[in-house]
Amino acid sequence: MAYVVTEACIACRYGECVAVCPQGAFHAGPNFVVINPVTCANCGLCEMVCPVNAICAAADLPAAQQAYRQLNAQLSGVWPVVRDIDPLPDADAHAFDTDKRDRLVIERPSS
Repeated sequence: MAYVVTEACIACRYGECVAVCPQGAFHAGPNFVVINPVTCANCGLCEMVCPVNAICAAADLPAAQQAYRQLNAQLSGVWPVVRDIDPLPDADAHAFDTDKRDRLVIERPSS
């Protein structure tokens, strides 16, 4: 089982989760991070430090967030691995917004 980054991360991408991941399982996009389910060691550190409760064990995903399991797997194959990342400049303004799926930017970041 792996952990999954859900909708709450969109437009925030705080990064505490990335910093504590011992496996380097996080991949970053323009305004979201995802967890590679293959490299995730299921330690749960990321879930503990996420300030917006955006990370959940795959087995415990709420029904409304199930699509994020596949999205994490898909985007982790496209986006680069990241071991350190800063929050988005306006993260605090969007931290507790809901219905953020339409704000997700999927394009691969420029190298």
